Amino acid sequence: MITRKSLGWPITLGVIMIVLLVALIVGWVVVNVSAGVSLPNPGVYWAILAVGCTFFTLLLVGVVLYLLLTVKAVRLNQRQSNFIDSVTHELKSPLASLKLYLQTLTLRPVNAQQQAEFHRFMLQDVERLDSLIDHLLDVARLDRQTGADAEQVALGPLLTMVAETACRRYRLPLETISLPLESASVLARPADLEMIFRNIIDNAIKYSGETPRVEISVSLQAEQVVTRIADNGRGIPAKLRRKMFGRFVRLGSELQREQTGTGLGLYIVRTLVKRLHGTVSVSDRGELPGAAFEVRLPAVRTNASEGVSLEDANRPEKRGVKSL
Repeated sequence: MITRKSLGWPITLGVIMIVLLVALIVGWVVVNVSAGVSLPNPGVYWAILAVGCTFFTLLLVGVVLYLLLTVKAVRLNQRQSNFIDSVTHELKSPLASLKLYLQTLTLRPVNAQQQAEFHRFMLQDVERLDSLIDHLLDVARLDRQTGADAEQVALGPLLTMVAETACRRYRLPLETISLPLESASVLARPADLEMIFRNIIDNAIKYSGETPRVEISVSLQAEQVVTRIADNGRGIPAKLRRKMFGRFVRLGSELQREQTGTGLGLYIVRTLVKRLHGTVSVSDRGELPGAAFEVRLPAVRTNASEGVSLEDANRPEKRGVKSL
């Protein structure tokens, strides 16, 4: 969802700058004319000079503000253009693929094995479209959600469920994601927490190495629940780590991407974490390859602590909830 901002403020600032410029020119002419004739009171000259300096200062400040607004508008246009390119690509690619498979199935006979492969590829394209729609709907819901439905949520079972879903979506073995968890709870809407960690885990898998490996840990630190999600990818340059949480921001060119996406996932993460009075940050892993996302949320303490691997977490007796 693209927010359209009013042009009233930039237009008003431009009009004020024009008025100040005209007043400054008139004042300058008056001062020069007055210099040719003797003023009845020298104080008038200094008063006019002081007013002129004030107008000049205000004009300079206006120019700086106008420049900042212009840069901000240009960046917004770039992000929106980035978003349009991304969504267009995300829509066109799976639709073209679906059309090709359907035409093939319609125009010529294929054996059962080929049909099964075609159906699998078509299902992947449908899932890709579904993921895109989910992202857009998530952004649309952000402005309408409140904390009224917050409840105490145990992070262990929720992270396990999100990790299982991610492994199934990307057809990866459960061992891809490890979950050594300390028992901890937070006060939030379960749907919000699921969106936060789904987006981070999806990013971690998509940008991991050739053999994806994601490590998730949860710990309690100074009345906060710290969830750390690390991957084994190429990492993120330090100068881009703050920028990547903006709306429609994706690193690199939209037309030369190896991974799908809209640039909305991390914006959703930052918005929801901030709403829960927490923080989210990203860093490197020191000597290890990859990036590590850290989400800090206010804690609701529990009594027990346990270490849970994703494979064990799939067993109902291990996590206390039904397996998916």
